Amino acid sequence: MMACNNATITSTQDPSQLNWKDIEQKAAGTTVQMTMWQGDPLINRYMQDYVVPELKQRYQINLQLNTGQGNALVKMMMAEKESQQHTSATDLCWINGETFFQLRQIDALYGPFTQQLPNSQYIDFDNPFIGIDFQQKVDGFECPWGNVQECIIFDSVRTPAPPRNLQALEAYVQAHPGKWTIPYEFTGMTLLKAWLIALSGDKNALNGDFDEEKYKAASSQLWAYINRIKPYFWRKGETFPENLATMHQMFANGELDFTLSNNDAEVDNKILQNIFPGTTKAYVFETGTIQNSHYLGIPKLSGNKIGAMVVTNFMISPEAQYRKYMPSVWGDGTVLDIQKLPQDWQLKFNNLPERQHAPKRKDIQPYALREPAPEYMVRLFEDFRKYVIDQR
Repeated sequence: MMACNNATITSTQDPSQLNWKDIEQKAAGTTVQMTMWQGDPLINRYMQDYVVPELKQRYQINLQLNTGQGNALVKMMMAEKESQQHTSATDLCWINGETFFQLRQIDALYGPFTQQLPNSQYIDFDNPFIGIDFQQKVDGFECPWGNVQECIIFDSVRTPAPPRNLQALEAYVQAHPGKWTIPYEFTGMTLLKAWLIALSGDKNALNGDFDEEKYKAASSQLWAYINRIKPYFWRKGETFPENLATMHQMFANGELDFTLSNNDAEVDNKILQNIFPGTTKAYVFETGTIQNSHYLGIPKLSGNKIGAMVVTNFMISPEAQYRKYMPSVWGDGTVLDIQKLPQDWQLKFNNLPERQHAPKRKDIQPYALREPAPEYMVRLFEDFRKYVIDQR
């Protein structure tokens, strides 16, 4: 029986024993609270102007978007569990890596649920960059949503020959003092993970569980390298940006020669937004950069798991993934295996407009590095402060 069309209604029924038709019917008229990072205007526009109205029109679902990520999300769910709340404040969340690891540690995620989503048949779960999140099998407790690879962004006129390895970067910063820095946030630490792997001598060296000895050996080289060239950083390495948007702006106004992005297609987006000059390009170090996926998870205490599943199924549909993949919309890489799609969707994906400024995916895929275990990111955050920021 169709739920009444009231945007405040939620469905508390466990969907694991329901068929998909029943799930869609019971989700109609309900509200889904989604928690996500909202720091990019193009991503926000995609969600507000496309996903929200499409869900309302197709499924009579009212999707409410709320700001939150990472530690704040973990702390919220931990508090809900400890206070024995029956219903979480969120039904669906945008997560990956360390957050996924922490939420699994406290048993805060519902699952497995992805096998029930009709569109999951198109996801390339065999791809280790998609089916494995920071060395953790997703096991149906989070659904892949997008796939990206970190790039370094530069102005091809101002910097026609950017450095492509650590040795060349050292020479560059010494010759151009004040024009490079490392942001003390997720994107910056992701870059340091790639350097950690490079200093380990093998692109697979940090695969598997966290290894204290491997970390100590590589990180000691990393901190020595950074501290050696830190005097040539922006503001002589006495402070580091804690916000990537600020770093983007410093690059745009010429204060920095480089900025970073976890999304290999973001350079095209920023040019379309008139934030970066039209001569901006992106590249990866010859030793590689981290490629990872981001995911959608449903809290165990969600009051509307059924609605959250319908929302997730739409977000991994060929239509929603295609639109998100367009450089002018978001440029977020798809998690779908194009060869598994119906023929008409294969043609659409294969004929997407070429990136104009970002590197082609096929050209940087050979330099893709897998995310190491979550503990490496935790330690890098701690030790960057201890051995770099606090060293005066």
